[in-house]
Amino acid sequence: MRVRILGIGMGPHHVTGEVAEALRDCDYAVAVDKGADDGLLALRRAVCDAFGVPLATVADPERDRDDPADYPAAVADWHEARVAAFERVLGERGGTAAFLVWGDPSLYDSTLRIVARIAERGNVGVDYDVLPGISAPQVLAARHRIVLHEVGRPVHVTPARRLGEAVEAGQDNILVMLGGRHGFEGLEDWSLWWGANLGADSEELVAGRVGEVLPEIAAARRRARERAGWMMDTALLRRPE
Repeated sequence: MRVRILGIGMGPHHVTGEVAEALRDCDYAVAVDKGADDGLLALRRAVCDAFGVPLATVADPERDRDDPADYPAAVADWHEARVAAFERVLGERGGTAAFLVWGDPSLYDSTLRIVARIAERGNVGVDYDVLPGISAPQVLAARHRIVLHEVGRPVHVTPARRLGEAVEAGQDNILVMLGGRHGFEGLEDWSLWWGANLGADSEELVAGRVGEVLPEIAAARRRARERAGWMMDTALLRRPE
C-alpha cells in the first residue's frame, strides 16, 4: 500500500497545489483523536472535507508530558504505541492513506519516524513519500516582515525546553519552537518576534524587547488557548549587539 505524508500548514488555506493534488488521489486520511476538544483534529477534518477525503481516527496513546526524567525514552514508548495503532488501521484499510502533518513534516513532528517504523516492521507493506507544507517559522517571518537570520549568519533552531542550553553555548540568533509553558526569563535585553497559533483564526503576535513584552506574551498565550482550545507558539530571539 501507499502512504503519503503531507504538510498542510495550518489548515485548508495553507494547502499547496502539490499537496491538494496528492490528497485527491488518497482513499482516506489517518489521524489521532485526543478527545472531544481536539481543535487540531477539527482542522484536519476541515482539510479532509475540503478535498473530499474520508478521515479515519485512532485514539492517541497515553504519554508522559510532565518533563519525564528520561524524555527520549518516554517519547520512544509513545511512538511505538502510535506505530501499533496506525499499523492496525493501515492493515485493515489498505489502499492509499494520507497523514496530514501540521506545518511541515521536517520540523518537530514525528510522523515520518512513525511511518518509517511501520515500514521497517514489515507487518504492512508500505511505500511512502513526503510533500512539504508551510511551516510556523515561515509564517512567523512573514507576519513580522523579517528575515530569520542576519546577512551571512546562521539561525539556531531549538525546542523551548533547550533554549537555555543554546544561550549558554553562545547562540545569538535562536528560533524557538514548542514553547508551551516555557518562557524567556533571563533574556530581558534580547529582541523577540513571537507568534502563537500562526495561520489560524486564533493567531497572536508580539514583538519587542523581551523584558518589556513578557506580560503581553503571557496574555496572548491565554487568549490563543481560550479561543482555539490549544496553543502552539514560535519565536525568534536575537541577542543585543
